[in-house]
Amino acid sequence: MSKTTNKFAPEVRARAVRMVLDHEGDHPSRWTAIVSIAEKIGCVPQTLFGWVKKAEVDSGKRAGVPTEMADRLKALERENRELRQANEILRKASAYFAQAELDRPFKR
Repeated sequence: MSKTTNKFAPEVRARAVRMVLDHEGDHPSRWTAIVSIAEKIGCVPQTLFGWVKKAEVDSGKRAGVPTEMADRLKALERENRELRQANEILRKASAYFAQAELDRPFKR
């Protein structure tokens, strides 16, 4: 689980990304556009750059794993981990009860 908090609402993030994409032509480079807009919304440029990259991946303009797929993968990995733990518990319980059955005196 991430230790960082989401200080910015999704609407603010989306608007900031849109501003970068719309105004990058007004600046000598994308980075200068990011720095300019980051100052206006109160975040560090690296954070805004990450949001822009994620938006490009999600839209298919950049190679990478889309957010939806990453979230699904994370959920499946969590479910897999929980199932493995449950299987281990059941395996140990089964071995315990099988041993208890063997240790019990035989009834005639």
